[in-house]
Amino acid sequence: MKLFEDTIVGIATAQSKGAISIIRVSGDQAVQIVNQVFKGRDLTKVKSHTIHYGHIVDNKTKQTIDEVLVSVFLAPKSYTTENVVEINCHGGLFVTNQVFELLLTIGARAAEAGEFTKRAFLAGRIDLTKAEAVMDVITAENKNALKIATSALNGKISNFVLNKRQELLDIIATISVNIDYPEYDDVVELTNKDILPKVKKLRSELNTTLQNAKSAKLLKNGINTVIVGRPNVGKSSLLNAIINENKAIVTDVPGTTRDIVEATIQLENVTLNLIDTAGIRDTKDVVEQIGVKKSKEVLDTADIILFVLDGSMTYQKEDEEIFNLIKNKCHLVIVNKSDLEQKLVLQQEEAIIISTKDQTSIQKLESHIVKKLCLNNISNKDITYMSNARQIEKLHSAIVSLDEALDVIKSGYQIDFVDIYLRKAWLYLGEIVGQTSTDSLLDELFSKFCLGK
Repeated sequence: MKLFEDTIVGIATAQSKGAISIIRVSGDQAVQIVNQVFKGRDLTKVKSHTIHYGHIVDNKTKQTIDEVLVSVFLAPKSYTTENVVEINCHGGLFVTNQVFELLLTIGARAAEAGEFTKRAFLAGRIDLTKAEAVMDVITAENKNALKIATSALNGKISNFVLNKRQELLDIIATISVNIDYPEYDDVVELTNKDILPKVKKLRSELNTTLQNAKSAKLLKNGINTVIVGRPNVGKSSLLNAIINENKAIVTDVPGTTRDIVEATIQLENVTLNLIDTAGIRDTKDVVEQIGVKKSKEVLDTADIILFVLDGSMTYQKEDEEIFNLIKNKCHLVIVNKSDLEQKLVLQQEEAIIISTKDQTSIQKLESHIVKKLCLNNISNKDITYMSNARQIEKLHSAIVSLDEALDVIKSGYQIDFVDIYLRKAWLYLGEIVGQTSTDSLLDELFSKFCLGK
């Protein structure tokens, strides 16, 4: 039985000038449709996984549109498990669209965003974690983000989730036999005492993966790094020093920065989404008041806060007020202006001493940020990382269900009640790999993909 009745076409490469563009066609009639406009070998008679030289010709006008290479992948050994044809043409926008529009006129339908990968998922060639990993590979902005995405693409998440589902299913199956067929002598009687260590072990393994996921998500999406402090301590100078350009205006006048200034920098292994804020202080200036309000609001979005102090001045009342705002959040205390005479004495916390004029101290600060967020162990190849918000949400829900199962066990309820929560956990894990997904979820997920994917 065919899953799809129509044949789709999409431009798989970026819509910009380049050496080559790839137009992908997938469906039962993919070979026949392309063969109508391809002047070269008869594509209906070639072997799978072969490349053929020729030209794309508009049969109505007899005009040759482009010189191309055509790759043929016959079902089921293709990306979508359908017949797939890829046309490698020259990378001009006009010529690419000419070929694309020609295919639309002879029977192909324009693919929706992510439809090629969606077909691969619905055909069972990949599960949902691998489908999401395809987009993660495309959007990876640093080495570790790419490493995490590649690991998921190779089935690391899938294998972990499926193994945990099987462990849960073994427990659920034994409970069901105990409930439904208590009269059989060869059935091992299962009690809450027997289940407790197994559920605890599962819960611990899932929770470890959840904690790793928080680090992985930071590496994938970037670390929201908010720079705060009172006016004129060197916040803007710090931002400029980290990105190595004059992004923020720097003057000796307190209150120069009155709005949020943002910048992104790719370090070797992480992405910092830097946010320079207006100096926090009491002020009668209406514009500056708005800036101070924004500075306080953005603290809630921070993964880490860089609290900047002026080492050439004594600790101020305003410093203490800012510290009280951030002390319960993930933060680093930074003492700036180490190149000047030092007057600041800190009693409570260790601080990182820097000068924004010294690039070596800036590099040291970057290392402290990574260490503070526990991102150094990301290179451990044996760890399973989830960086997708949907996956993390489902994993968290599965853990909550196991917590509920543990509460029921400890309360001494019958084993039937434990079974309810174990099944919920099993279903949530199934949603991670797409074994219990709704149509609306799939539509939303694949809509974020490129048109040619």
